[in-house]
Amino acid sequence: MVRAAEPPGLAAPAGLTRNGLPYNRMGDGLRPVVVFAGLSFENKAIGALSARFMMGIYRPLLPECTVYLVNRRKGLSQGCTMADLAADYAEMIVQEFSGPVDILGTSTGGSIALQFAADHGEMVRSLVIHSAAYKLGPAGRDVQLQLRDFARARKWRQANAILTEFVMHRRWYGGALSAMVGCLRPLGAPEDPSDLVATIEAEDAFDLRDRLAEISAPTLVIAGAADPFYTEELFRETARGIPGAKLVLYPGMGHPAQGKPFGREVRQFLLGGS
Repeated sequence: MVRAAEPPGLAAPAGLTRNGLPYNRMGDGLRPVVVFAGLSFENKAIGALSARFMMGIYRPLLPECTVYLVNRRKGLSQGCTMADLAADYAEMIVQEFSGPVDILGTSTGGSIALQFAADHGEMVRSLVIHSAAYKLGPAGRDVQLQLRDFARARKWRQANAILTEFVMHRRWYGGALSAMVGCLRPLGAPEDPSDLVATIEAEDAFDLRDRLAEISAPTLVIAGAADPFYTEELFRETARGIPGAKLVLYPGMGHPAQGKPFGREVRQFLLGGS
């Protein structure tokens, strides 16, 4: 991968892939795990606090794996689809890796990962759908469309407030959730909200239910049963629709799923007894 200069304080090495996707990297293991990042206000590598939280979720995959947290490129076309976003990831994987890799998609990245697995299944060794489903739940769609409208108006404080309120009403996380919300808000407001708007609108139109059966990779669907962006039934339907998929739901947990049991489950799924 093409690495940019690493700013002081960045919690994980960062750079750009050959086709311009920003990433953070953790570990030096022989097995690559590509994480499709969740929704972000700006398409760039994440900063120190956010990297410590987001990359830390996947620390149980060390030392065997190298984890790449990969965001979308800047300058997305308005009207782009989840298939278009998945195609960018496919181009990156062809250019950067020698064969199929483990794909782990988180939240919005999980939606893209489902699309990716249906469209580019030959590139997927194993698939983890982390706190995502074949479509957003009604409440998740509503809050993301409100977020889009605030972003268009460049009302970033209101955008962050509505997102924080929506996620924080789930009390399971306490202080840790504040760090997660920081992952969604850059230290400075983006100059251009168009990438966020394009991503939200692509996910708003996303519904992969009729194509779930095309996913052939071994798949784990793992989430909190109290996730506000989805419903428990959406997680169950997603797992039922993918041949042989395993479903793990944590009662009372919100968004995104995390913690020691989560880390053990993902590690066991991807690495077996290693």
